[in-house]
Amino acid sequence: MSTISHQTRPFAAGTEDRVDLLLIDDDPADVSMVEKMLAESGMDAGITVAPDLAAARRALTRRVQCIIVDLSTPGIDRLDGLREVLAMSGAAAVVVLTGLDDAHLGVRAVAAGAEDYLVKQEVDAPLLARAVRYAIERKRSEDTERRLVEARILGRENARLERGLLPVPLIDDPALRHHTRYRPGRRRALLGGDFYDTVQTEGGAVHLMIGDVAGHGPDEAALGVQLRMAWRTLVLAGHTGDQLLGTLDTVLGHERRNEEIFTTLCMITIAPSRRTARMHLAGHPAPLLFRTGPGGSEVSALPEYAHGPALGLVPGAEWPTTEIDLGASWGLMLYTDGLIEGRVGQGSDRLGTDGLVELARTARASGATGRGLIDELVTEVERLNGDVLADDLAVLLLTHDPNAVGPR
Repeated sequence: MSTISHQTRPFAAGTEDRVDLLLIDDDPADVSMVEKMLAESGMDAGITVAPDLAAARRALTRRVQCIIVDLSTPGIDRLDGLREVLAMSGAAAVVVLTGLDDAHLGVRAVAAGAEDYLVKQEVDAPLLARAVRYAIERKRSEDTERRLVEARILGRENARLERGLLPVPLIDDPALRHHTRYRPGRRRALLGGDFYDTVQTEGGAVHLMIGDVAGHGPDEAALGVQLRMAWRTLVLAGHTGDQLLGTLDTVLGHERRNEEIFTTLCMITIAPSRRTARMHLAGHPAPLLFRTGPGGSEVSALPEYAHGPALGLVPGAEWPTTEIDLGASWGLMLYTDGLIEGRVGQGSDRLGTDGLVELARTARASGATGRGLIDELVTEVERLNGDVLADDLAVLLLTHDPNAVGPR
């Protein structure tokens, strides 16, 4: 017997949303009874009738919101048959409507996954309509809760993964203090296209790096992680300067998903004496230098006249070296352009490096240091912007105090 579609109209048309039902029942009298009850209840129901499981599989579509099944239908062996219906039901609720007045079977049917178990001899029109409506809402609620649980589990797994991909600085010098702040621009993400790292190598030199992959998606975040890990591996293997950047440029060329992706990067190597450093800029903003002397605190941007292109733009590029005189007590703040591209007031002017220097001078004058200095700068930049910064943001602050003692 083929499937049959029926249209049941309410007495007051339009009072309820339409409900699409699949009725698995081979008894014409019972089918007529269900149609009559739903019509009397005022439910606007579209009913497709299937006399057996094979016909039900053919008739089931995504529009079906509820399957009403009689466990005494041929080919449906009570619970085994119900399990087959549940397996194919998808997002549709399942209500058992049967002549089997068996309380134990009803409990087992609901435990197996049916939303309700109704006995034909005990059902009237309002009860059937309510059972169908409630079953649909319970199914929706269960599916929503399941998706929320899955999302929470996936979110926790992603959070653990992303936290594990953020670097732990390798520093063994009590005179150095290391502070960072990292915030991706993507909503609900923990990792963006910005990346940074700090490594102290054998002999005492300390290497700092911060970079920014163009773009804001998960692909850019993954590429940033790859570049950071490649940089750390190369540094620990003894590579430095222009040679290191050339190798990173090659890595980027192999790993990026298209040739339009590039990466800016700033890299600084601090001498074991802690008084001088070498800087390489690959299309990246110049860091800030904080120095403390007899005249008090001094803040300036490092010179950026000697720089090369961003990685991934120019084959065979070169990146010149800038020599830096640090002095005895100092701080170096590396950052990505998310910190300086915010607007200043209502106009279109951007903060820029010069604006950041002025904010840093004000913050230092108020006594801000370490993580507090970074937080104060980010807060003031967002205040000037009039909102949170939309771009990825990374800040790395390394300070040197020859008189410092105790843990970093």
